[in-house]
Amino acid sequence: MQRLYDFIRRHPTSVDSFWAVLLFGIFLLWAVQAAMGTEPRIAAVPIITLLCLVVALRRRAPDKMLLLAILMGVAQLVFDVEVNPADWAMLVIIYTVAASDGPRWISRVALFGGLTAAPLAQLRWPAEQGTSSVLASVFFTVVMALPFALAWVLGDSMRTRRAYFAELEERAARLEKEREAQSKVAVAAERARIARELHDVVAHNVSVMVVQADGAAYVMDASPAQARQALETISTTGRQALAEMRRLLGVLRTGEHQESGEYVPQPDVEQIEDLVEQVRTAGLTVDFKVEGTPRPLPSGVELTAYRIVQEALTNTRKHGGPEAGASVRLVYFDDGLGLLVEDDGRGAAHELYEDGGADGRGHGLIGMRERVGMVGGTLDAGPRPGGGFRISALLPLKPAH
Repeated sequence: MQRLYDFIRRHPTSVDSFWAVLLFGIFLLWAVQAAMGTEPRIAAVPIITLLCLVVALRRRAPDKMLLLAILMGVAQLVFDVEVNPADWAMLVIIYTVAASDGPRWISRVALFGGLTAAPLAQLRWPAEQGTSSVLASVFFTVVMALPFALAWVLGDSMRTRRAYFAELEERAARLEKEREAQSKVAVAAERARIARELHDVVAHNVSVMVVQADGAAYVMDASPAQARQALETISTTGRQALAEMRRLLGVLRTGEHQESGEYVPQPDVEQIEDLVEQVRTAGLTVDFKVEGTPRPLPSGVELTAYRIVQEALTNTRKHGGPEAGASVRLVYFDDGLGLLVEDDGRGAAHELYEDGGADGRGHGLIGMRERVGMVGGTLDAGPRPGGGFRISALLPLKPAH
């Protein structure tokens, strides 16, 4: 049955041709057995043939087939071919024209032709109805015109429904393209912001190196040990700056910002505790814990960790509900920094992460993934089984090559 349905959908014209051939045989049998004169019988054959052709080609050229059906109706009136089963083709073509996407005037012509067919047939072949012939004729005419009206209404409703679904599909496709474009814009904007921040980090490290180098040159003769310590600081800071520069080169900057003349150090892991205190002051209960031995980290890793915690806590405060609480865990591993932020608020509400960031400039999970990917880490975010939302990130100390 499914194969038959698929064949009908794929080859509608072939199905129409099959019905046309079958109906031609039935209608021709009627023409042979019907009680009518010789001339009407001879004229009925080409009329029936052309009406069957209307059924076969109704999808390919509905407007032309409508005109052909009208001409066959006029021919029936002229050659005295009475109403017969072949006139069923007129119902079919009226439905087809009303359901097609052609000009509306053709559909109106089909409706007019269908409604006038019954009165003309009644006038051409009046029935013997006795004393109540007038009332019976009017009733009979209305009954005969009703199928044509129903065929047109059904076809027109199908056309309206098809146009409605086509509009819905077009709107869905347009919204999908707009969403994809907005996502690309969000990624580009977030990358530009990350690039600016990393640029400031590298510039700050270079400034530290310059200051340490000047100090080492100044105390080289008077205090060699202090000069050696300054040189070690320069070496460590330089390596960090080179690592950040490598990551910076992987970011495409889409815009420039106005330079303020000074590069401000970006937030780091030590400032996460201050961030938690600020969130607590705003009314959100936050449990903060550090596991492992804290140690200096690359500036890019520290900045990424701070931004993730900032966005996660801000979204919890905005969308988690009035009774929501959160927990922040920093875990120092030998080869990286683990970060876990959880809350017990309305987990479904955190779908807003996809659209809004923590400070109005980021873009939720899009920004988090960009930041984590920038330092070669991994990010896992989603609803918790018991309710709420969880964000887990692993930031390696050395970027992946």
